[in-house]
Amino acid sequence: MSAEKLKIFRGLAQAAADAYDGSYDDNGEPVKIGLKREEGNPVLNSRVMDGFKVKFVGPSVVINYQSEIKLKEVYRGGFESSMDQVVEDIASYLKKRYRQITGESVGLKADGEIKVIVQNTSRVRTFVQAQKKYLISDVSDISPITPPSTGDLQDGFQKFLDEGGFGGKRPENDSRREG
Repeated sequence: MSAEKLKIFRGLAQAAADAYDGSYDDNGEPVKIGLKREEGNPVLNSRVMDGFKVKFVGPSVVINYQSEIKLKEVYRGGFESSMDQVVEDIASYLKKRYRQITGESVGLKADGEIKVIVQNTSRVRTFVQAQKKYLISDVSDISPITPPSTGDLQDGFQKFLDEGGFGGKRPENDSRREG
C-alpha cells in the first residue's frame, strides 16, 4: 500500500478517534456530530448512551452506530430513515474532521443501504445497531478480500483419514485398554 493511501486511512481513523464522548474541538467547544448524547445539559439531564465506531474493509469504511432508545421511537414511523440520517451525519463529521487534520478532502460514497437491528432489553427500552458501508475515494484499487487459497486441502484430509484420523487404527504405542 502506498504512503498516500495509508495517509487516507490514518486520517479517517484519527477523525473517528477524535469523536469520543466529552471531546472538545480546537476552539474549546464540545464536538458536535449529530448524536443524541449531545442534546441537553450533561449535569441536569440523563445521558443517552450512543456512539459509533469505524472499521476498514478493503477500499471502504464501515460505520457502526449503536444507541439506547425507547421502544415508542421505533414504532413512531420513519425510524430507519432517522437512523440513516444519523449515520450520514457521522460520515459528514468524518469528512469535515479529516479535512481539519490533513488539509485535504476525502470522498465517502454510500455503498448499499443501511442495516438496522433493534433488540429489546425491556418493555420500554431497546438497543439499536445501525451499519452502513461507504466507499473511500482514491483507494478503489485496493482489493477488498484476498483471493481464495488454492491449497490441496482435499489431499491432506484424505491422508489424515487414511492414517486413521477420527478413531481409525490405534497407534502401536497406545497401551490403553480397548473399550
